[in-house]
Amino acid sequence: MILSQTAVYALKAVMYLAEAQKDTPVRVDDIAEALSVPRNYLSKILHVLGRAGLLESTRGPHGGFCLAGPAEDVLLTDVISHFDDVSETTGCLLGRERCSDSDPCAAHARWKDVSTAVRGFLSETSIEDLAHHGSSTTGATTG
Repeated sequence: MILSQTAVYALKAVMYLAEAQKDTPVRVDDIAEALSVPRNYLSKILHVLGRAGLLESTRGPHGGFCLAGPAEDVLLTDVISHFDDVSETTGCLLGRERCSDSDPCAAHARWKDVSTAVRGFLSETSIEDLAHHGSSTTGATTG
């Protein structure tokens, strides 16, 4: 399971909002600049998360986005699942239409353990777990 660029941007933005800990909403322009993410693309991502109830948005000159609830209540999978399929039925690493224990691809046995571990990490780790522990998301790069 490899995350799409959209899911990575969503995680970075939500973590940025958690780290900001501001009583006032953070403008899309400020988040986009801090994370080096295209503004319009980020705006669409944030609106998806807003419609999902993970973020609150405020319009107007002092508007922007903030977390809808405590960062400790938002799991990584809560954010990612709006952009990537992180379910147990995620497809074959090698792109086969059918891949299972009974009809495995060459990578199935080894990838199954890795995929299970990654899904566990995503479903057990909150934004709070990462936001204040380790390096800031503003300097993070993805590849």
